Formats: sequence, structure tokens, C-alpha cells
Amino acid sequence: MTTRSLAVRVGQVTAAAVVAGTVGSAALLVSEALLARNRRYAQPELGLAVRAALGPAGGEPLRLVLLGDSVTLGVGVSRVADTVGGQLARLLTQHDGDPAAGERRVLLSSVGVAGSRSSDLSTQVARALLGQRPDVAVILIGINDATSLRRPGESAVHLAAAVRRLRGAGSEVVVGTCPDLGAARAIAPPLRQVAGLLGRRTARAQARAARDAGARVVDLANETGAVFRADPGTYCHDGYHPSADGYRIWAHALLPAVRGAATSASHS
Repeated sequence: MTTRSLAVRVGQVTAAAVVAGTVGSAALLVSEALLARNRRYAQPELGLAVRAALGPAGGEPLRLVLLGDSVTLGVGVSRVADTVGGQLARLLTQHDGDPAAGERRVLLSSVGVAGSRSSDLSTQVARALLGQRPDVAVILIGINDATSLRRPGESAVHLAAAVRRLRGAGSEVVVGTCPDLGAARAIAPPLRQVAGLLGRRTARAQARAARDAGARVVDLANETGAVFRADPGTYCHDGYHPSADGYRIWAHALLPAVRGAATSASHS
């Protein structure tokens, strides 16, 4: 066999191996996607809304509303106090964390809906603006956009529109971008790595659009992803939704931006 024919043969074998590997990897990803889709996931235990009043009565309360997907309903926990909103509201009752300043009252509500994507925010904004406008709106969205393969730019357009409507109504807005899907133990490798990549793409588009529309932005993947990857206890039993510890970590990551938004709201 000549050197030329050997090279051609090696190339043919390599090409065949690459094709076989690609087909095999695609089949594995499809299989893992089906398994992930058919898993039993935690369901909302707190009804269709989360509502709570924290802190002493009297004075002008801070109205805090959450918009987004299942995490705004506390899927994965059974007490309002353990949800991201409940833990965030509790932290906010202290003025800048200073006990000497006394407590303030926080009225917490959620208009989020499990399974929501960014295109569903328009209806949620309309609900949030019924009655007295919220002082601070926290939007947690993006997981279902990423896992349903929505184009990041398209999802970001819907998010920006929601932010602008809330800002136009006089509410301060904080957006927590798509968390680190590469940490979710309900998704097996290598699909987990693919989900992580899709989540990061979604988060980058969200951050740009939300800032341009006037929101404060918290990169949840960057701020909390390492902890979720290292500690299985940050997830509830389904390995997909946060546990009380996971929601606590998110609440602390969101807190500086939400405190800043609350200060701006009180001065407006």
C-alpha cells in the first residue's frame, strides 16, 4: 500500500469513526432527554400563589412581587418561609441588615406560573400591576426557555418588554438570569453539559436585554453555580428544583440588588 493510499484509508476510517461517534452521541443525548422529560419532578405545594406579610405592622410597607417560572412558587419546598421570595423578604425586613435601624414590613406576593417561559411574562406583568403597583419586582425566568431550545435573543426580547412595562409603571426591577443548568443532577451527562451551555447562552442574552431596559441584573449561574455543583443538598429530591438551602443561596445572591432597588423605590 502506498503512502497516498494509506493516508486515504486512514482518512476514510477516521471519517467513519467520527460519523459513528456523532450518531452514537446524538442517540445518547436523545435517550437522556427522554429520560429527563419523563422523570417525576416536584410539584407546587403552595397553591397558585405565594403571599406573606413579614415584619411589624405600621408604616409604609415594601411591596415585593416575584414573576417567572416554578421557582417563584417555591417548587421543591413546602413552606413559604423556605421559598426564595420568603427568604428574601425575611432578609429585607432588616434595613440594610442593621438591627439598630429596626424592622420594616414587607408584603410578598408571586404571580409566577410553573412551566413559564419569557413569552408568558406579559400576562404576569398585567397581574402584578393590578391594584397597587409593586415597589420591587423580581423576575426569575429562563430555565424553560433554555430547555425548550428557544432562541436566546427571542426570549430576551420578551424579558425586556416585561421590564419596560414594570419600569414604566414606577416599579424597580431585578432580574435573576438563568441559573446554572449544568449543575442539575436530574440531567445526566453529557446532556447536562449541553443544558449548561444553553443556559449560559440564555443568561447572557437576558443580562444585556434586561440592563438596557432598566433592570438590575444578578447572574445567578456565576454567583451560585459553583455551590450548586458542589453540594447536592442545594436541590430538592428531584435533583432539579432548589431545596430550602438552594433558595437561601439564591436569596442572598439577589439581596444586594433587591436592597438597592428597595432604596430607590423609597426615594421615588
